[in-house]
Amino acid sequence: MENSPQPVNAANLRFLRLLVTGLTGTMIAGLLVIITLIVIRFRDPGPDLPNSLVLPNGTEALAFTQTGRWYAVVTEDDRILVFSRATGTLMREIQISRD
Repeated sequence: MENSPQPVNAANLRFLRLLVTGLTGTMIAGLLVIITLIVIRFRDPGPDLPNSLVLPNGTEALAFTQTGRWYAVVTEDDRILVFSRATGTLMREIQISRD
């Protein structure tokens, strides 16, 4: 009986039980916060994009950006085409020079 385990202090067990319970509660609360944030984020409808945008013949779009008043399309031939959000007409064409 010399190899029998030593008795464990009850205060240490109580502390470990409280620690594990606290960590479990923290993990559950964190998981609930993450799930809530994901649900809130996916409810966002996102930006208001145009249904269609007519580009000049032979033009291919590389990039698109928008504000509250206009849309801009960057083309392969180094031009920026700015369209009115209200009417959809071409407002301005900007040629980008290569250095």
